[in-house]
Amino acid sequence: MISANNITLQYGKRILFDNVSIKFNPGNCYGLIGANGAGKSTFIKILSGEIEPQKGIIVTNPGERISILKQNQSEFDKHEVLKTVIMGNKKLHDIMIEKDVLYAKPDFSEADGMRTAQLEADFAEMNGWNAESEAAELLSGLNIKEDLHGKLMEELSGPEKVRVLLAQALFGNPDILLLDEPTNNLDVETVMWLEEFLMNFQNTVIVVSHDRHFLDNVCTHMADIDYMKITLFTGNYSFWYESSQLILRQRQEQNKKTEDKRKELQEFVARFSANASKSSQATSRKKLLDKLVIDEIQPSLRKYPYINFKINKETRNQILEVVNLKKKVDGIDLFKNISFDVISGDKIAFISKDDTLITTLFEILNGNQNEDGGHYKWGGTSTLSYFPKDNGPMFAIDLNIVDWLSQYVEYTDEKDISWVRSFLGRMLFGGEDALKKVKVLSGGEKVRCMIARLMVEGANTMVLDQPTNHLDLESITSLNNGLIDYKGNLLFISHDHQFIQTVANRIIEITPNGVIDRRIPYDEYLKDEKVKAMRAELYN
Repeated sequence: MISANNITLQYGKRILFDNVSIKFNPGNCYGLIGANGAGKSTFIKILSGEIEPQKGIIVTNPGERISILKQNQSEFDKHEVLKTVIMGNKKLHDIMIEKDVLYAKPDFSEADGMRTAQLEADFAEMNGWNAESEAAELLSGLNIKEDLHGKLMEELSGPEKVRVLLAQALFGNPDILLLDEPTNNLDVETVMWLEEFLMNFQNTVIVVSHDRHFLDNVCTHMADIDYMKITLFTGNYSFWYESSQLILRQRQEQNKKTEDKRKELQEFVARFSANASKSSQATSRKKLLDKLVIDEIQPSLRKYPYINFKINKETRNQILEVVNLKKKVDGIDLFKNISFDVISGDKIAFISKDDTLITTLFEILNGNQNEDGGHYKWGGTSTLSYFPKDNGPMFAIDLNIVDWLSQYVEYTDEKDISWVRSFLGRMLFGGEDALKKVKVLSGGEKVRCMIARLMVEGANTMVLDQPTNHLDLESITSLNNGLIDYKGNLLFISHDHQFIQTVANRIIEITPNGVIDRRIPYDEYLKDEKVKAMRAELYN
């Protein structure tokens, strides 16, 4: 159990939390949600003790251990991988270090013997003899191969370090587990392993994630940060979202009825208050009007951009032909024998154990890199828009958002500068925000600009490399819905399970030795036994 009692945190004039009290109980997994900047990561740090609030306290049961997913990938660079995991249980690790120091003493005393006896008892009670095997099992579950367990952390890649730090957080059955974006850099099999682990976890879990499918699978409750408060809801993310939308619609409808009644009374009073024969009736209506109080809906701080893709030109059936495409990097095949056709109506999710394969393929198809063998050909009626994984170069320019987007707008009598400003307002760049320099935009703001560009270009085929990166849940939801309704063709990669499942009607998996191509939904693809057999063969 962990509870926050009357927590207040303020930075300058900005109040993040105002007298927040909430209790998290064992056996439950809580999804911490809120708009960008609401303070999700900050609240995790308050719970862990990393940040001290100006007011209030965090309370846990005596003896309970808090474990948190570390965000600094370089913090343990000089430590071995296996030992880094064990360091997740500081008390156990400290016992192991002290034992080693005492046993190494040349002048081992009677007092040392008594101390080591106590340490050995504590070590056994904490299941220390199984620590290395438990750590190794966690690493294997997170796809860190055994030959890496003895290496230093600095020898690992960034994604591998993230997995080790996740194993560290999970190690030793902590009483309270705090996870901030735990699915980042995890492939689908590892995410499924983590989901299974958390579903079987008996203690308290509090997690921040932009992966809606993950939140749906593991969460029993949602803790919603809004208006400097945290409100607790029973159920997973989808249940919370649907319920909140339903409640909002009901309140809006009720308020509309009240507002309509108010307007009717106001009109009556205005019309007849000067009429002597009607004056008494008008006075009674005025009194009734004064008693009417509209139940104001306090709009959520969440904002959903309006995303709606339209195509300027229809396509014929043949969109793209790819034949035996091949690419080498440093003389080694990155991929080979890549062949597939894209026909009208295809919305294809590309997946791989190595995202580099797909990014390179997309760069080739968009003419930014050359293939080393094979060929590809776009259909004559295809118009193409590309969303690259690295959009930084597109914003290394001294323009504000209005001028940046104007580069991609074909101005007409209907589409002028005011139209661009209005369009940007729907993408949450209203007022002065639209005049911000694009060089200083956050990652999420740049992605929204890129999506705005895709919309104004109106292409009938879009190639999207990780379009949900840096977006909050609200923007992901809007983009998801916009692409479901999109009438053109899609080639995309994403690690958002729900995004793939709801948008794609075809899955193509790129392996170093060829492709697996199925016109089935994503969930069905993951369960298909024939696909599993092909994957095992092509990845060997």
